[in-house]
Amino acid sequence: MPASFHFQAVAPDGRVRAGVLHGETEKAVARELSSQGLIPVYVGLQPKKSFQLKLPSFTRGKRRDVMFFTQELSTLLNAGVPLDRALSITGELTEHASFGFVVMDVLRILKGGRSLADSLAAHPGYFSKLYINIVRAGEASGALGPVFKRLTEFERTRDDLRGYIISSMIYPGLLMLVGFASIMILMNFVVPRFAQMFQDSRMKMPLPTQMLISVSAVVRSYGWIGLLAAVAASAGFYSYVRTAAGRLWWDSFRLKLPVLGDALRKAETSRFARAMETLVANSVPLVQSLGIAGAILNNTRIARSLESVAQGVKRGEGLAAPLRRTGEFPPLASHLLSVGEETGRLDQMFERMADIYEADTRAAIRRFTALFEPMIILVMGIFIGALILSMLLAITSINEVAV
Repeated sequence: MPASFHFQAVAPDGRVRAGVLHGETEKAVARELSSQGLIPVYVGLQPKKSFQLKLPSFTRGKRRDVMFFTQELSTLLNAGVPLDRALSITGELTEHASFGFVVMDVLRILKGGRSLADSLAAHPGYFSKLYINIVRAGEASGALGPVFKRLTEFERTRDDLRGYIISSMIYPGLLMLVGFASIMILMNFVVPRFAQMFQDSRMKMPLPTQMLISVSAVVRSYGWIGLLAAVAASAGFYSYVRTAAGRLWWDSFRLKLPVLGDALRKAETSRFARAMETLVANSVPLVQSLGIAGAILNNTRIARSLESVAQGVKRGEGLAAPLRRTGEFPPLASHLLSVGEETGRLDQMFERMADIYEADTRAAIRRFTALFEPMIILVMGIFIGALILSMLLAITSINEVAV
């Protein structure tokens, strides 16, 4: 007797279809879906609650998949392999089955008569607007191989800089975590046992020791309230910075921080320059390139400043002068672009600018960590040293009484 099977499948327009079909087995239902021009993704007796490919978040795993996809296509296309064959090979070699399905779906849409850029645009969770526009420019110029080679370099340099920033922040973060955990352990377990010794002996404690024991008692009695308040404050702050006004305030505040603000500004400048270099070199119109580059920036204040730059370009003012007026980019950036406009080699100046500010970002991060790490060690040392000194004073007072 036929059973009812729940299914999810991708239609020719790239959209997901879900429903119920009757059939003898899962394979029979899958064949029926294929005969209807659908690509079955899931067939089972129980409904599938979510469809991973439509999640909008661009996770680290997705970035790695896209990087592999770009590298493989660059190698195959520059070796003279036809596009459809290159996509088929890349889909077979991909590490994750979910992304392999994405590549096969791109190939299916491509064979349906759409362009490669339109085929990639069917999966915005994986391929950014910048990526799609560069591919579109490559198709228009008939040079997909060089375009994917340039995209590979763009993705690699962006991931290298992101990885460097993250790895540089890990050690200071661990220092803060270990220091805070050490203080909490001392306050909740060591100091109370020490206080019990004085209560049993009924001796008068030195003032620093009394203060330490009082703080420990407060932490033990009301620490959970402080923890809940911290969690609530963090949740409220997170909700606020997700709003447009909150994100703008937070991004503006971060740029004003000593040392760190300079590093963030240089990182955004290098990201902007690298994106513009890739777009301009592939003949994407300048105003459109500014809009795309602004969309990939992490800092909304700097991204919004590009709107006035685009307006200046439309008025015929060029790129360097409007960029200088924003005040959001380092002075050297506008001077480099002025030279690029005068020589007609704007793409090379963007490349040079990206190289300069990537190196400057790494140097600024090194300066920040060089200052931040000893500062954390000093603060934690003062707290733990004061705690130990308070206990030593009490021990000394006990010895004096005993003598």
